[in-house]
Amino acid sequence: MRPELPGLMKEIGIEVTRAYPVYGRLLNGPNADAIRQGVEQALYAFVDRVAEPGKNAALRDELLRRFGRVEAYEGRDLDTLQGAYRLGARVALRRAKAVGQQYRLSPSLILAFADALFAYVEELERISREGYAEVQSRAFSEVPAQRRRLLHLILAAPPLPQALTGLCEAAAWPLPAEITMIALRSPVPEHLEAGLADDVLADLDGPQPHLLVPGALTPERRAMLDAALTGARAVVGLTVPLAQAADSVRWARRVAQLIDEGVVPEAPVVRCEDHLVTLWLLSDPALVSHLAARELAPVDRLPASRRDRLVETLRVHVSTRAPAEQVGELLGVHAQTVRYRLRNLDSLLGDRLADPDRRFALEASLRALHLLERDGDGA
Repeated sequence: MRPELPGLMKEIGIEVTRAYPVYGRLLNGPNADAIRQGVEQALYAFVDRVAEPGKNAALRDELLRRFGRVEAYEGRDLDTLQGAYRLGARVALRRAKAVGQQYRLSPSLILAFADALFAYVEELERISREGYAEVQSRAFSEVPAQRRRLLHLILAAPPLPQALTGLCEAAAWPLPAEITMIALRSPVPEHLEAGLADDVLADLDGPQPHLLVPGALTPERRAMLDAALTGARAVVGLTVPLAQAADSVRWARRVAQLIDEGVVPEAPVVRCEDHLVTLWLLSDPALVSHLAARELAPVDRLPASRRDRLVETLRVHVSTRAPAEQVGELLGVHAQTVRYRLRNLDSLLGDRLADPDRRFALEASLRALHLLERDGDGA
């Protein structure tokens, strides 16, 4: 079954979003990675159960509960999610029948597979129902529930003003022109929510906990956050118009990922605004690698040690625009060595260093490669 799973995931995604367009919107929102991971876990856990019946499925269960919580936050009943599960099962069964014909499996085996599959779907529904009931049972007051739903609506897609107005009134939350998103890195301290200002929206239950702070981070806001985030690890996103809230949290989560990868230095609270160039340069590492391969192709044919020395000299030269003496100081070599290397680079790269566009492409590639090499060194 395993070789079929990647193609099956794509097929299920197409069928489900066609039948339930609301999930197409969620798959393009800030929780898209968690949703895809949940679908992947659900499929792979079914196969794992065949191969290893006692294997732990805690991650799958938490992601399925998250699905249930999302449905509750968005104000839907569970019929839509259950319908999506059952549609996915029908697609999987259709694939299983095709595989059965290919390998000449017996009809009784396919029938047993179908029984196991639909029993498994009932299990998925039951676990998602736990997450759904969890949200509904939080009856501290109506306002917190409305605020959680409001936060989810703001991040799911650019919301319609009329849709927000009524919900903002019910949640007693004035609609801000600008917001600042904060991505929290697990684990989240239990005391955190108690230290937040009354108008800060929070989702601390999901796999990617986050905060929405209305407006810019004034000194008063910063003091409040510094106190609330004591003992926590967080990445502060950019202050953006409300409609770009999903972008702000996406950038913050990307910086958190770069911290985990060793590219961005670790700190209790990291601010996206301090790492904008890094975010941009590493927004598509595969594309950066292709660009660097193109721009540095003449150098790449050299022996590795010589190539590395020339590339490092070139990086410092184009990024600092400094004379050979200063470049030499930065590299720990004699200025004459720098001049010799630059003459070699001129002969290898031709007009790349003279053409502004090619020089810019070179500098961007070299900076990005340097960041990625720091990641590799940290690993």
